[in-house]
Parts: sequence; C-alpha cells; structure tokens
Amino acid sequence: GLFQETRKEGCDLVGSSIRDSVISLEDGVAEATLADIDVNSSLLDSLETNLFKTAARVAACPEIAGQFAVVVGQIREAVKSSSVSWDITSNETRQRLYRLLYGSRTALEEVLVQAPDSVDALQLFDVPPAATPSAVVQGVRIHSGDILVSRGGYPTSALISRGSDFPGNFSHVALAHVNEAGEVSVIEAHIEVGVTVASAEKYLADKKLRLMVLRLRKDIPQIMENPDLPHQAAQYAMDRTAAGHIPYDFSMNYEDPSRLFCSEVASDAYGHVGVDLWMGISTISSPGLRSWLSAFGVEYFETQEPSDVEYDPQVQIVAEWRDHEALINDRIDNAVVDAMLEGAERGDRLGYPWYELPVGRIAKIYSRVANMFGQVGPVPEGMSATAALRNKSYTATHQRLAGIVAEEAGAFRVANGYEPPYWQLVEIARNVVEGD
Repeated sequence: GLFQETRKEGCDLVGSSIRDSVISLEDGVAEATLADIDVNSSLLDSLETNLFKTAARVAACPEIAGQFAVVVGQIREAVKSSSVSWDITSNETRQRLYRLLYGSRTALEEVLVQAPDSVDALQLFDVPPAATPSAVVQGVRIHSGDILVSRGGYPTSALISRGSDFPGNFSHVALAHVNEAGEVSVIEAHIEVGVTVASAEKYLADKKLRLMVLRLRKDIPQIMENPDLPHQAAQYAMDRTAAGHIPYDFSMNYEDPSRLFCSEVASDAYGHVGVDLWMGISTISSPGLRSWLSAFGVEYFETQEPSDVEYDPQVQIVAEWRDHEALINDRIDNAVVDAMLEGAERGDRLGYPWYELPVGRIAKIYSRVANMFGQVGPVPEGMSATAALRNKSYTATHQRLAGIVAEEAGAFRVANGYEPPYWQLVEIARNVVEGD
C-alpha cells in the first residue's frame, strides 16, 4: 500500500510531494466551501480520493501532520455545511457523510497512531457561540444544550459503537446544562441506574476513550426564532430527571419516552422543544449482530445510534478530543469487536456457563427488591438474569481477546517499526478470534 511504499522511498525523497498533496487538499476544500455542493459532486469524489491517499503518505512521513489535521477539520466543516441541503434520509447521502466524516476521522487517526506528538489531543472547530449560558470545561466553552458524544472504555462500549450498518466511533450521548451561575451539569442515561444528573467533573471522571461536542446550528429555523431553545431543552431534561426515576431503555425504542437510553436523553429533550434529532435513523440489518443485540434485550433495530447524531445536518462539531494511549485502546477494542461480529455472522452465539444461572436469578431477585427501595442491584433494572450473564461472559471474552491482540500488536510494532494500520489490526484480531 501507499503507507509502506512511502516508508520505503524515504521522507527526504517524497516530503515535497506530500506537502504538494496537502496543499492540493486545501485547494479542494476551499473550492468545496465556496460552492453549493451536491451530494454526488465529482469534487467530493476527488476530495475523498485525495484525502485517503494523502493520509497514508502523511502517516509514513508525519512532519506536516499538524497541517494535515487542520485540513481534515476544514473538510468536516465544509461537508457539514453542505449537508444542510442534502436529503439526509437517502442512502447515497448517508454513505457520503459516512465516508467523509467517519472516514476523515479514521484517516487522521491513522496518522496520529504513527506520530502521537504531531497533533494536539484537543481539536477545536470554528463554530459560533450559542446564546445560551456557558462555561469553560477543559479548555472548551460548553453552552447549555450542547450534545456530548463519547466512547466509553468498556467492551460493551465497543459493541455499541461498532454495532450498526455504519460502524462508528462513539457509544454514549449526554446533554449539557449550564445555569446562569456557570455551573455545568450533564444529563445522561446509564444501564445501571437509568437517567441521572452529574457534575462535569463526575462525567469526565468516567472512563472515556474519546469525546466530541456538538451544537445546534444557529441558522436552523427553530434557533433563529428562539435562540434560547437549546437551554430550554436542557432545562426540560433536568426537570424531568428531578421529577422522578426514568428507567434505562434496553429495547432501544426511541418512540417510547417512558424509558430512555443514552441517545434518547438528547432526542427526547430536543423533541420537547420542536427539534427532531437523528434526521437519519440508524439501522441494524445484519442477522448475526441482531441476534447478539437481542441477547442483551434490544428489540428495535431502527433506532438512534450514538455515532449517527454527528451526521445530522442540524448540528455542528464544536470540539473533539482523543489522546494517543486512548486511541490505541480504542482501535484494539474496535478490531476485536469487528472480528467477533464476523463470527456472529457465521453463527457464533453469546452464551454463559449454565451453572451460573441459579446465582444469576437470585441476583436478579435481589436487584428487584433493591430497585423497589431506590437502590441499585447487581443486575440492572430492565435487564433479565440471562442477559446479564451474557453481558458478563461477553465482557470477559472481549477483555481476554483484546489482551492477546494488544500483545500481537506490540510484537508487530517491534518487528516493523510502526503501529499496525487498522486493517492490519483487524487481521490480527481475526486470527486471534478464529483461533480461540
């Protein structure tokens, strides 16, 4: 591939050519920004091709990785701006957005894993401030109503982010609320306790491998008419959470507001004030994946996946964070899940040791009693004993396989002098899973 070819040629020889490629990308972005680009535009085709070719070469010779990262950010902003006029429900639009938003992130991260100090962990985008109350958190100005999209560091987080017709990078959605005093609260749904409100500090303390901040565009009709609308949505979510317990929605039925999974916290709040998020509904089609998710209690396969809110043209990207160590772990977890899901398509099923079922049922009974008194038991409310046992077994299997893949990836790095590209990491994971 281009990455290996560029390494063989040597950066001294091809450095100027790579710089020319980045400049060409900059010119393409400038043209795309000035024009009213159709989703099927040949300019976007050219931008895609040049982006991925240039990424492979910059990963091999990362001296201008910082400049490349800026261009990738400009591409994402241009695509988000153009998508306002696209039909978000069409498959061609979904595929274009996926290739250019998910694809550009993946391309940049191939560079980041090879050159960890070449680009800042925090990437800020040129987005105008909202009219709602705000506060600075970890170098980012957060406005009330901002949507926080993150990737947890758990095996189930990897399954959530990859388990879609459009595998993504994120597993969790939360909603920020900022009061007039500048105090930041985060409303989110957890499988263990349902919907809760946490401080910004507590939210950030929970293990995260990446984090993205999204904000509603100022030029959508609802915001132009009422600039305070995002704060009203966040306040509604705060008030509803304070009014009574909201259980977690394991079925992923976004049309039933009585129970909420993480994405629904944002969509329910914004729906209350007249903004329908996830304009392109997520789909889960593959039989193997459906079977696995059903084993955890999922019943609806047209839903609101956390990763897919980024593709909604009503929102803009404010900031994105990931560091090198977190990114390495993220990629390993993804590769293992991707390989395990290939097994699911071949007929692999989620199971658990039969002898754990009696204890699991007792734990569920205990949990029900604890829930009656407002306490949290070992089995989450709304999850069956068998689903909890499958979750436990899946988690243990994923962690074990990820440990082996990490060792194999380390051996690859020592032997070759560079981190395995993602396709190579998936191949390593595939061999580990098939040999398990």
